[in-house]
Amino acid sequence: MTDVAAPARHRAGVPTYRYPTGVDIPPVLLVRPRDDNVLERGQHIHTFPALWYAPEAALVYVAAAGVVLHPDEVVRTPEGVGIFFDPAAVGGDTLPPWASWRAHPLLFPFVHGKSGGLLRLRLPADRRVAWDGGVASMEEELAVRRDGYRQALLAHLTLLLIDIARLAGDVVGDLRRSGEPLLAEVFSVIERRHSEPLSLRDVADEVSMTPGHLTTVVRQRTGRTVQEWITERRMAEARALLAETELPISDIARRVGMPDPGYFSRIFRRVHGASPRAWRGRPAWR
Repeated sequence: MTDVAAPARHRAGVPTYRYPTGVDIPPVLLVRPRDDNVLERGQHIHTFPALWYAPEAALVYVAAAGVVLHPDEVVRTPEGVGIFFDPAAVGGDTLPPWASWRAHPLLFPFVHGKSGGLLRLRLPADRRVAWDGGVASMEEELAVRRDGYRQALLAHLTLLLIDIARLAGDVVGDLRRSGEPLLAEVFSVIERRHSEPLSLRDVADEVSMTPGHLTTVVRQRTGRTVQEWITERRMAEARALLAETELPISDIARRVGMPDPGYFSRIFRRVHGASPRAWRGRPAWR
């Protein structure tokens, strides 16, 4: 297992860790308990998403990025494991203030604002086996590093992050707690209606704003337009359907709210640099 790098800097005497860089650094790192691991270093800050899984206690701790963490609050267990990953690997910003994380379907739990920087979540009994299996599979991929191991790591990680997102509450609730009620409503509409025809005007009508003003506000706060967020949510759903089902492209297009298969394919190619059919058929390690 590879540990996180040495602290990149100190903030008011508190060490700040960044995700290590280098051509051989995988997108996910696992850390097992030992005397010098991050739980034993006292208060610290890091700029990347991190989880600590305590299997015997069926607990997962979600560490917030950019704030002082208090690891003395974590339940130590012999089988515990830290799961650290590069936010860029799942489409997130890597530099502060990580504004887009609040609207990211997998990263929003890592800006939770919980006192002490750690959000404690209890795993349902029926998810313990899945987490144990996911961690074991990632450890094997990291140990052997066969072709496609990076993609395999991210696939296992994504399943765990989906669990975290569900346990932590939806993105709407988090945004409201973070003082962004308008963005909360916008992403609620997109999540609820992305599988049907949905325009900027539709979203604006639901949040009682003009399309122009809504576009300005969302772009200022997230760096993207409402239409770009709609497209991103649809493309995420499309990728999942392409990878997990054998549905025809026309059916997938309808399921993501784009009933014209030709238009869907053009948008998909623009975003991914390949047609939906080519993306589905590519080798896993590309």
